[in-house]
Amino acid sequence: MRPLTIGIVANEASGDLLGAAIVREIRRHGGEVRFVGVAGPAMLAEGCETLFDMDRFSVMGLMEVLGHLRELLGLRRSLVRHFIENPPDLFIGVDAPDFNLGLERRLREAGIKTVHLVSPTVWAWRPGRVKAIRRSVDLMLSVFPFEETFLRQHGVPATYVGHPLADEIPLDVDRAAARVALGLPTEGSVVAILPGSRVGEMQRLAEPFIETAKRCLTARPELRFVVPCVSLRLRALFAAELERIAPDLPVILVEGRSREAMAAADCLLTASGTATLEGLLFERPMVVAYRVHPISYHVVKQLGLVKVPYIAMANLLAGRELAPEFIQSRCRPDLLAPAVLSFFDDPRRVEEIQVEYRRIHRALRCNAASEAAKALLGLVEDRSA
Repeated sequence: MRPLTIGIVANEASGDLLGAAIVREIRRHGGEVRFVGVAGPAMLAEGCETLFDMDRFSVMGLMEVLGHLRELLGLRRSLVRHFIENPPDLFIGVDAPDFNLGLERRLREAGIKTVHLVSPTVWAWRPGRVKAIRRSVDLMLSVFPFEETFLRQHGVPATYVGHPLADEIPLDVDRAAARVALGLPTEGSVVAILPGSRVGEMQRLAEPFIETAKRCLTARPELRFVVPCVSLRLRALFAAELERIAPDLPVILVEGRSREAMAAADCLLTASGTATLEGLLFERPMVVAYRVHPISYHVVKQLGLVKVPYIAMANLLAGRELAPEFIQSRCRPDLLAPAVLSFFDDPRRVEEIQVEYRRIHRALRCNAASEAAKALLGLVEDRSA
């Protein structure tokens, strides 16, 4: 039988990590497999072939997407053309539903089996998307337990596999070792600053996050900061803002290594997104902030598109705001700094947060990559030689 060929597209850093975990497990279960599509550093390290640089796809927010719409549509057409001309045995879209579901629909119409990893948050906002999901996928792999029931009730074949990050991140983390690896002092307090994995996020959050760090340092001069950036480009953007605003801030900039940064930190100042889930899994108290283009925010608010009380996955999973959220106009240093500093003044609160985060971490540990690999290989086990 010829080697299995799997198309896979991951459009951003968090999807790259999830995709890499799935690739490893499929290879372990399925032998010789070729993966081709769009891959970032983690997937490339696992031997995936990429047709385009992943950074070209990392755009978020209504106005930001509109600004890059022509390029994104062109990239999607190119991917459709490639996979129809070179049909894989299976196609996997990793997250990024606004881009990948349209791609999956076209490929499924062409007779290619399609799977989407990480359910779109149709239970949270824009529930009408479930109709598009039904047309686009042969299987949805959900990473949170409440999603499978919702999707099946709406006619979408779905399997809950747990979250790969919950399996990859250990329950017990060596903070001292992480600090040594990053060149941080083993004693004293460290704040990890995570301003997002997209250019637009960095452009909107770097300044308020640096100003917040300045305020925190004034209150606690012993503080040190670490900032992981997913690419050299984002590192350069943050470094430029740092030089402009606070060139003497005691901060270490690193490329990648976000998990080491979280492991080394006492608390996090982070953009909303997968980082809040990772922060939960590392049991780190966190402050969550986010800004989008004002028009994007206005549209979302006016149309009532968001159906959940929190934007941070850590808070959604906990069912309460353990991580204070500062969105849009409230994403200000005068509000963020006291929220960060409060963790250092209330160890009992920090302990309560850590206990709840550990409970959730245990619940999400389902050997997700292995379960996903089994489900994926089950879709192609009857393929022709």
